[in-house]
Amino acid sequence: MKKRIYISGCGGMLGEAFYKIFSTEYDIKCTDIDLNESWLSFLDFRDRVSYLKDVEDFNPDFLFHLGAYTNLEFCEKNPDDTYLTNTLSVENAVFISNNLNIPLLYISTAGIFDGKKELYDDWDIPNPLGVYARSKYMGERYVCENANRFIVCRAGWMMGAGPKKDKKFINKLMKQLKDGKRELFIVNDKDGTPTYTHDFALTVKELIENEYWGLYNCVCSGQTSRLEVAQELVKLLNKQDDVKILAVDSSHFKDIYFAERPPSERLLTKKLDYRKVNKMRDWRISLKDYLDNYYKNYL
Repeated sequence: MKKRIYISGCGGMLGEAFYKIFSTEYDIKCTDIDLNESWLSFLDFRDRVSYLKDVEDFNPDFLFHLGAYTNLEFCEKNPDDTYLTNTLSVENAVFISNNLNIPLLYISTAGIFDGKKELYDDWDIPNPLGVYARSKYMGERYVCENANRFIVCRAGWMMGAGPKKDKKFINKLMKQLKDGKRELFIVNDKDGTPTYTHDFALTVKELIENEYWGLYNCVCSGQTSRLEVAQELVKLLNKQDDVKILAVDSSHFKDIYFAERPPSERLLTKKLDYRKVNKMRDWRISLKDYLDNYYKNYL
């Protein structure tokens, strides 16, 4: 008999990958407040009573809590809404998973570090800079301190789901190219690690199937920067002769991206490597895979 997974906040780019990776081998129920897919049903996970009832009715073996506000500027402008969505809803999920005695998956972020170090392993102590990072770190801490069985995976610069759902760096660049831009202004003072949603979901699958509970950094391999990612993207698209990349510092975008971001969000996946369950590929390979699968006839 197939095991059952309840996935809340499944309407975004990460949810799309989890649906694809898990739906073949598990019975899954996917919910969100934004019903943008036929396989989603409505749930607002900020409402603990409704959340508990919906999960109880499905009677799953695992609870995956995916959803969060991830737009840093929105979070800075709307702190109350952010803490309700990114922190208190996680406390709801912990209550429900403990109540049903099932493991909980929570998604954290590399953005919870202050960037004063060049690299962060699974055991480094976070120091969040803004509302978004603080709300996510408080969720992470609550899970680690209160859930009976849990997996917390920290993601890096997310890429996945294509133009329909990707609101992050890769799709922003692709959209500029589609709009005819031939100059890309890219910051040269932000380091991090891309995270392909499909690799991420496959790694989570390994963790839950091995019952390797705990906290994990979960990013693609190969430390890099925004500038290098943009250069690789242009190269993969064979646009080196058509598109000029202009390096700027973060002050160039200070009016649009005013929320504080750490200079380095580079994570090391030591625990995944030690456990031998790391399905995260080199970011260049994953980026090529992503473009091939989701942007074939886009430009």
